[in-house]
Amino acid sequence: MFKIITKKQLNPSVTQMEIEAPLVARKAKPGQFIILRVDDEGERIPLTVAGCDLSRGTVEIIFQIVGATTEKLDRKEAGEYIEDFVGPLGVATRTDGIKNVCIVGGGVGCAIAMPVAEEFHKIGARVTSIVGFRNKDIVILEDEFKSYSDRFEIMTDDGSYGRKGNVTLPLKEMLESGEKFDMIITIGPLIMMKYVVETARPYGVPVTVSMNPIMIDGTGMCGGCRLTLNRDGKRITKFACVDGPDFDGYEVDFDEAMSRGRMYFEFERKSHEDTCNLFKAKGDDR
Repeated sequence: MFKIITKKQLNPSVTQMEIEAPLVARKAKPGQFIILRVDDEGERIPLTVAGCDLSRGTVEIIFQIVGATTEKLDRKEAGEYIEDFVGPLGVATRTDGIKNVCIVGGGVGCAIAMPVAEEFHKIGARVTSIVGFRNKDIVILEDEFKSYSDRFEIMTDDGSYGRKGNVTLPLKEMLESGEKFDMIITIGPLIMMKYVVETARPYGVPVTVSMNPIMIDGTGMCGGCRLTLNRDGKRITKFACVDGPDFDGYEVDFDEAMSRGRMYFEFERKSHEDTCNLFKAKGDDR
């Protein structure tokens, strides 16, 4: 059992928790993830490590309430426990040799992008952060990004905060002006990452994308997180849990990944509704 030390609502649908897990905190690096179960009958879900405090032996996670399991997790409060918290899993984000990096985050993907920006800041790289949200009401982690960035741009689809438009707008402006990034790292919705890759393609800047497909065991055995890459004229299969979650954005078959990501949408929506109705029946109308 793993204790929830703190809980904070970042916006109406995104929650930050600090979990007591000293062994995970000791080993975790930016870009890696954990798999948790809320209770002994729960499903396994992956969540990216959003930060660690070695002195407290805690690991931060940030999650969006989109399905039954995240709904159950959000009903937990500080002082309560979750059943399993396994990790760190996956390969940490590569930082060696990168002196000028652009971090592009979208929506709740910013929870993954933020610790990556922090790590590059710590090693002395020049960090440009571009983050995007649908509107001002769901903006998260703005102050954290500002503190870790030499340059910061915030975009909203409706123009209610920052600049109006999507994240590719300032990215294209920077590339057109002659900015020479060693690497662009983008984390967010698949469609956003696809367009970041296409924006960077004419300039030949390396692009790393963080993939978060369906995942069950986190060891590569189930095959649920498989991705198709186009490499050297061949289509090859990789697994996000053990080979990623970071991949060369120019190799990823985004159309296939988006199709697979939609496979269980209706099932998950129904499961979420059933879970909410169950809590209401128990008198919890949150």
